[in-house]
Amino acid sequence: MAVPRHVDLLEPVNISEHLDKIELYLGQVCQVAGISKMQLDYWTNKAQIPTKGKKQRIYDMDAVETVMLIKQGKDKGLNLSTAIEAARKYKEERLVPVGGPSR
Repeated sequence: MAVPRHVDLLEPVNISEHLDKIELYLGQVCQVAGISKMQLDYWTNKAQIPTKGKKQRIYDMDAVETVMLIKQGKDKGLNLSTAIEAARKYKEERLVPVGGPSR
């Protein structure tokens, strides 16, 4: 009779199914995005990115995505206001079903 190995009880984990539960602090978002704390603070205010936390800002994955999209726009030569608008539009368009909104 074979004795089951503990490792055989485990199954692959799909991390993408759990990203909505992850929250990052300001410094962590800066590290991920490759920007300074001063930039992130300014972008958060200018783009009105929602955060949690009272003493320190906490960013959920939706907010981190917004920051990353703004950074991408800035890296492609857009000014901050245009990068913010492009990030908003990108996220809005992604939510519209193929073929346009239903009536």
